[in-house]
Amino acid sequence: MTATDIFTRRESEVRGYCRSFPTTFDRALGSELFDERGRRYIDLFAGAGALNYGHAEPRLQEALIGYLASGRVVHSLDMHTVAKRELLESLEARVLGPRALDWKVMFPGPTGTNAVEAALKLARKVTGRTRVVGFTNGFHGMTLGSLAVTGNATKRAGAGTPLPHASSLPFEGYLGDVDSLALLEKMLDDGSSGLDRPAAVIVETVQAEGGVNVASAEWLRHLRRITRAYDVLLIVDDIQVGCGRTGRFFSFEEAGIEPDIVTLSKSLSGLGLPFALTLFQRDLDVWSPGEHNGTFRGFNPAMVTARAALETFWRDATLGEKVAADAEYVAERLASLVRRTPGAAEVRGRGMIQGVACRTSRLARDVSRIAFEHGVVVETAGPRGEVVKLLPALTIERPLLVEALDVIERAFELASRDDDDDVVETPSWTSELVVQAGAES
Repeated sequence: MTATDIFTRRESEVRGYCRSFPTTFDRALGSELFDERGRRYIDLFAGAGALNYGHAEPRLQEALIGYLASGRVVHSLDMHTVAKRELLESLEARVLGPRALDWKVMFPGPTGTNAVEAALKLARKVTGRTRVVGFTNGFHGMTLGSLAVTGNATKRAGAGTPLPHASSLPFEGYLGDVDSLALLEKMLDDGSSGLDRPAAVIVETVQAEGGVNVASAEWLRHLRRITRAYDVLLIVDDIQVGCGRTGRFFSFEEAGIEPDIVTLSKSLSGLGLPFALTLFQRDLDVWSPGEHNGTFRGFNPAMVTARAALETFWRDATLGEKVAADAEYVAERLASLVRRTPGAAEVRGRGMIQGVACRTSRLARDVSRIAFEHGVVVETAGPRGEVVKLLPALTIERPLLVEALDVIERAFELASRDDDDDVVETPSWTSELVVQAGAES
């Protein structure tokens, strides 16, 4: 009997990431993970984007420990607490106020899919319409409403039931040079198109799970114009690429747009504690008291660490400037890698979410496996797992980043020697790689 037998014997077959990263982790700090044998790994996964500030960030951890040690409220449903008040004050001072966003804040429950479900329900309630438009390769969560606007066939099939009241249209670049938003606009304008006017359109500015597909600022501005013209609400799902992942706090800021509804989770709590918010324009707040609720929407420890993250990292532009500099460095390294590697098709990304699209899914899988064997945790993404996706902590130290990229390059070199899988059709996305995360569009 081995130390891992209990996982095989008792844990469901649904477990996934442990199959890609087969060790038992024990400790973590910053951008480094350590397994129970003491082996060190550089983390380019960051909890699927839940750890923008790294593991066990000392200032956030200190705030949490101090709060818990002083006997403060942990669970509160939606009752008023000091922790909630202080979080709302920081959110107003550090995020909403400086951006002149007069938004209401909803605590929908602790996960990203909770935030999306609340956004969909609110859009339908406000407009009186049922249909929501999503995009190819989009990912919005694993509950039924979120799955309905998600593109991935495998994840959708897991629902085991029809997923109605949703339509999917091409994301930017999905059809090459075809203007997918012109199609949306034409269908909304034509009463015989078969597309009923939707309650909302939901979009990720960077499709993280879908393959690191980047929407250009121009495309996002066009989408915003269309939704306004046809009285359709725009929901931006910023769960994985918000909280500074692209440089500014919200990923849509570079495009100069203001959505109607925004969903946040993952790195919102700062320490990886479950926490989510649904933000929306003030005039959309048509909820009746208790009409949408959840037992764990008042998780005060996450409010404490979220406030600490805002006060630590969002008082000035320092973090955004670091993201811009690191993003440029990563993009240059990956572009050089692609030029030297026949099996690598292109670099995709924006800010500190970047990826290498491979010509075969086997190559991407082998790169991830070899990198792990050499002490780097990096995942794959895309409809067939054909993209090696880099998602490091925004606070990663440059020497660690350099070391990790050296390993990634070596993994591509080794994996390319044995890559004889069937070639995957990898679209050439029209979105230009944005490496200056803080630059104006």
